[in-house]
Amino acid sequence: MTTITAAPAPDAQRAALTIIFAVSGAHLLNDLLQFLLPALYPLLKENYGLSYLQIGLLTLGQQITACLLQPAFGLSGDLKPKPYWLALSMAIVAAGVAMLAAANGFWLLFFAAVVLGTGSALFHPEASRVARMASGGRLGFAQSLFQVGGNAGTALGPLAAALILLPMGQGSVFWFLIVAALGLLLMGHVGRWFVEHQRQLSSRPAVPVKKPALSRQRLNVAFAVIGALLLSKFIYIEGLKSYYAFFLIEKFALSAQEAQFYLFAFLGAVAAGTFIGGPVGDRYGRLAVIWVSILGALPFTLALPYLDLFWTCAMSIMVGLVLSSAFSAVVVYAQELVPGKVGMVAGFVFGFAFGVGALGAAAMGALADWIGMIAVFQICAFLPALGILTVLLPKTAELHPERTQA
Repeated sequence: MTTITAAPAPDAQRAALTIIFAVSGAHLLNDLLQFLLPALYPLLKENYGLSYLQIGLLTLGQQITACLLQPAFGLSGDLKPKPYWLALSMAIVAAGVAMLAAANGFWLLFFAAVVLGTGSALFHPEASRVARMASGGRLGFAQSLFQVGGNAGTALGPLAAALILLPMGQGSVFWFLIVAALGLLLMGHVGRWFVEHQRQLSSRPAVPVKKPALSRQRLNVAFAVIGALLLSKFIYIEGLKSYYAFFLIEKFALSAQEAQFYLFAFLGAVAAGTFIGGPVGDRYGRLAVIWVSILGALPFTLALPYLDLFWTCAMSIMVGLVLSSAFSAVVVYAQELVPGKVGMVAGFVFGFAFGVGALGAAAMGALADWIGMIAVFQICAFLPALGILTVLLPKTAELHPERTQA
């Protein structure tokens, strides 16, 4: 027997789209605030005599916190809805911004990084859940729209560095508390929608959760492959976020401010690629997007360390466009592997991505102190080759056998 679900009314669809835009906008603000720390790296390195390893440890402190806490926060939200956790996450981020502005040494900077990471850990699984709730079934589109907000915020970080932070100094970070306040207002609005949405759901008959079609062993293999794919993508992406400016300074003798504009071009391409990947995955399948995105970036990463400034910038843009398009597809694909655990799976994916990226950035920093940043980029260029592991992921027919039945 087939159950036919009525399409949402136009007003409801508009309201839901407004919520997706709201969480995407909040994602922009959150990730802009998160990127204030790496945007300050050239200034902090000079002011406090930091090594590349210490810079990597700051990235590690910020991201590993998110890695460890996000799955726990996501599971907690699965067990009991937390409508106002998003607003709380912005308050924690605001505290981290204030600490970053006032820090005057490595350990205070590290503590500020951990607080920023805690706010991020609380934000991402809950915001991803809200985007899915408001998707109306267009899961890839909703996830991409949510993700592109974060990537756009990260892309604005280098501009903030070039135009505000580097000319005005570390104390100018205090001005970004205004951004945090705006995010707090947005998340308060989303929280009220969340409460009303839960009230409406409670008045409807409970929908049974579809059991996974895969064996535990097959699921374990699938998540191991997803972990390897995230490793290849995020070590490279986080490495460019943290060290691309230093690579350009070392290879082409750019100033710190000039390098920030090239970093902005790369991160802008990451934002565009993220948005493209979700709708394409809805239309052509998520596995196809994952294949093309990760393995397809390999020619560009291999060429990037050996080119002149113009072509280095061009290759970085291609890497950003291609490599970033997989993430929304990976999030939705992983959620389909374990139905009914939306928050926990989102927390795992975000958390693992942040954590492996942070560990990779720390390792890259330590290696750069030894062999130089250019050599590090030459070695890391091979990471997207792990995309070949996509062949081991379950096909759509395994995940949704009912779709293949007449």
